Amino acid sequence: MTVFGQTFEGKITYQNSYTSKLPNVQDQQFKAMMGTTQEYIIKGGDYKSSSNGTLIQWQLYINKDNKLYNKMSNSETIFWNDGNTNLDSIISVEINKGVTEILGYKCDEVILTCKSGVQKYYFNQKIAVDISLFKNHLYGNWYDFLKVSKSLPLKSIIETQQFTLVSVAVDIKEIKIDDKEFKLPENAKTAKSPY
Repeated sequence: MTVFGQTFEGKITYQNSYTSKLPNVQDQQFKAMMGTTQEYIIKGGDYKSSSNGTLIQWQLYINKDNKLYNKMSNSETIFWNDGNTNLDSIISVEINKGVTEILGYKCDEVILTCKSGVQKYYFNQKIAVDISLFKNHLYGNWYDFLKVSKSLPLKSIIETQQFTLVSVAVDIKEIKIDDKEFKLPENAKTAKSPY
């Protein structure tokens, strides 16, 4: 069992699977678009998530801007969402201790019942984050999750109206991440996301 520093800096690789809820979209189509492998790197209050999907390329959260940038393959423009904005709302929060084990880590479960659907996260506080850095990251219920877990998810099950996503950590590496990973590409065109 690895004991990490106060807060985790490094890379987590997740395996993602999708179950479609739409009659005209197969599971395979969601897998292709969204990707089955996701690499998540974090350092302090910044993080970046890259996937092998054909539609979603990467997502970057720059803490000082409190913006979540999304790069899609079908657009040159990088669209951003304001971290302070959350169109969703949480109806109830439930916590269950010692529910499962992932990569040798005993995980607790938090269930967020939201307007958008149910979000279940499985976490171990050894993969800790400094939650004070994310207090304005309301988008996607992120801060609500972190307030409970104080750590990154090792597994999540996210229900939306379109699909159910199951994301499970398959590798965790504590490594130094270069700050340049959290910079937008030079001359990048950015615009506020219409969604």
